[in-house]
Amino acid sequence: MSQTLSISTLLAVPLAPLVGAVAAGFLGTKFGGNWIGRRMSHSLCILGVLLSFVLSCVTLQSVAIDGARFNETIYTWMVAGGLKMEIGFLVDGLTAMMMCVVTFVSLMVHLYTVGYMEEDEGYNRFFAYISLFTFSMLMLVMSNNFLQLFFGWEAVGLVSYLLIGFWFNKPTAIFANMKAFLVNRVGDFGFILGIGLIAAFAGTLNYGEAFAKADELAKLSFPGTDWMLITVVCICLFIGAMGKSAQFPLHVWLPDSMEGPTPISALIHAATMVTAGIFMVTRMSPLFELSETALNFVLVIGAITALFMGFLGIIQNDIKRVVAYSTLSQLGYMTVALGASAYSVAVFHLMTHAFFKALLFLAAGSVIMGVHHNQDIRWMGGLRKYMPITWITSLLGSLALIGTPLFAGFYSKDSIIEVVQESHLPGAGFATFAVLAGVFVTAFYSFRMYFLVFHGKERFDQNPDAHHGHGHHDEHHAPHESPWVVTVPLVLLAIPSVVIGFMTIEPMLYGEFFKGAIFIDAEKHAGLEEMAKAFHGPVQMALHALTSLPFWLALAGVATAFYMYLINPALPAAIKSRVQPIYTLLENKYYLDWFNENVLARGARALGTGLWKGGDEALIDGALVNGSWKVVGWVSSTVRRLQSGYLYHYALAMILGVFVLMTYFVWLK
Repeated sequence: MSQTLSISTLLAVPLAPLVGAVAAGFLGTKFGGNWIGRRMSHSLCILGVLLSFVLSCVTLQSVAIDGARFNETIYTWMVAGGLKMEIGFLVDGLTAMMMCVVTFVSLMVHLYTVGYMEEDEGYNRFFAYISLFTFSMLMLVMSNNFLQLFFGWEAVGLVSYLLIGFWFNKPTAIFANMKAFLVNRVGDFGFILGIGLIAAFAGTLNYGEAFAKADELAKLSFPGTDWMLITVVCICLFIGAMGKSAQFPLHVWLPDSMEGPTPISALIHAATMVTAGIFMVTRMSPLFELSETALNFVLVIGAITALFMGFLGIIQNDIKRVVAYSTLSQLGYMTVALGASAYSVAVFHLMTHAFFKALLFLAAGSVIMGVHHNQDIRWMGGLRKYMPITWITSLLGSLALIGTPLFAGFYSKDSIIEVVQESHLPGAGFATFAVLAGVFVTAFYSFRMYFLVFHGKERFDQNPDAHHGHGHHDEHHAPHESPWVVTVPLVLLAIPSVVIGFMTIEPMLYGEFFKGAIFIDAEKHAGLEEMAKAFHGPVQMALHALTSLPFWLALAGVATAFYMYLINPALPAAIKSRVQPIYTLLENKYYLDWFNENVLARGARALGTGLWKGGDEALIDGALVNGSWKVVGWVSSTVRRLQSGYLYHYALAMILGVFVLMTYFVWLK
């Protein structure tokens, strides 16, 4: 342990947001008697997250510059048969980076919320939730053991349930938060099985101790099968990541979660909850490197998500859902990098994506405010002159998303494409095609949204649903720029969206920033080493990209969107009429929701009803419980007839009994 990292400083990082959450949640709501008002509630929450961010930056500086590390138990909760259940922190390059990303994005969301939720009755409750979410996420990323990881994992899931269903009087929000909760339970079942297998076979919940036994685990088979135990463990852990990080087919909850307020879309779906799975797999790199089967599974799932979720973004008309599907696609890119054993590339994209995706979500919220709570991009247009700050920040975020050279997203996205091309796993060919095709798709749907919202004819006065929702009746008035508490976070997020990739690619991918945090078997997976040989600085990488296929695919996507939505706006409708079956397939989201609701849910209900009627009512209640008392009653009623009350009857019965016994024993001889 380095002296530059003190326990008290590290404890303050997660506890500061928790204090704000408790104050706003108990003292700022009806539950606690509304002792503190709105101003005090948001001030306490913002100050808590600000303190957490400052301390995270100090920690990052100590880790990156001084080489400081921390790995200690803070509190022992329970010891059961040698299995220690503890609270502890592991702080290295990976943790320090995640701490800064989580706290910075959370701070921007807290500031933004002051303006966005100004008129909402649940203002203080919302601040309590987002501060509690920040605490939960920090406990997750700072953990040094599986117990605390699972606590943080479930806590972010619980708070996301509360946030998605924040408007609990809205039926679609209640459906969405229940859907998110149930789908995540499926993933979490796999996750806890993986943790249970590690506890059973490694005899520990501590990361370091479990990783030290990884080679021993790799020699074991899963009981009763010829499967490698390490493969089963890794796939179970990744199933947890599939739920939390919304990978196919457990992605279905994320688009519906847009029913929550826009700030939580940025908080949950940009830098925090959905990237928890990416962080977890990266942290588990010493285990995943021992199973190529698990890595190939990760690679293929990520490739499917990256490409096919991008297709769904093309047909969305809700501005938040377009950004949501881009999140799904980018999470697929990160997962592909994990499968290619390029864990540092995956978390590098996680970091860059956090800034520009939070920016795009918050910009979408600013647009929604500016056009009086309309979310349909078909009824926007020409907003550039009305909302100049939102326009320019949205453009910067979109350029970062599509991987424009010198922007943050370019360095991480191109690195993923390169490292997948270097991979020798069986699924690498499909993954390469998926990430390359995804470049065109991403550029197309991103700039389709951008052009429809900020350019072209003004259509906000043609909205047929103009008087629907939120009680606003001035929809036909001109759009307006958002207040400074909304635009300042946009500007502050736009800066790293442009420069962070240029500044950090060398230390994070080719330096020693993640030394000790990420393990790669260089003999089996040499993709990152090959990339390092060809890397000659961020400027040279950007110049080289101008002649590369991804750049021209992105440019083609932008040009296609420009032509179809600004030059020839009749073309999309014409294409739609000719490929109606494909459009229907996309509109129904590959019928996965239909399958889940009509096959899985009804099947589960039919099975439950069958077990209830056949098992519980017929077998247990009918045969065992009711049947047993009926048998006892029948025997009793029959035997009762033999009880006459006359002594000579009983004497005769005794003589007959003795006679029967004597006969039986004589017969035995």
